[in-house]
Amino acid sequence: MDIIQFVTVVIDIIIVSILLYAAIRKQRICAWGMAIAFIIYAFYDLANLFGIYVAQGIISPSLLIASTAALWAVVKMSQD
Repeated sequence: MDIIQFVTVVIDIIIVSILLYAAIRKQRICAWGMAIAFIIYAFYDLANLFGIYVAQGIISPSLLIASTAALWAVVKMSQD
């Protein structure tokens, strides 16, 4: 197990937890977009960490969704 990749997954999970708190408790709409992005990043990192094969047909659209969600969140933040 690669320690750096493990630490990355832990950080991703902490970020998702904070973002979900902001989205649900603080009702920050933009936090949902970032949470979606980091959930996808955490899934991708976990798959790599445990050697789980994920088809390119799933990875590419997932990363596109993550980037789009993050972009939407940044746009919403800039409007606040």
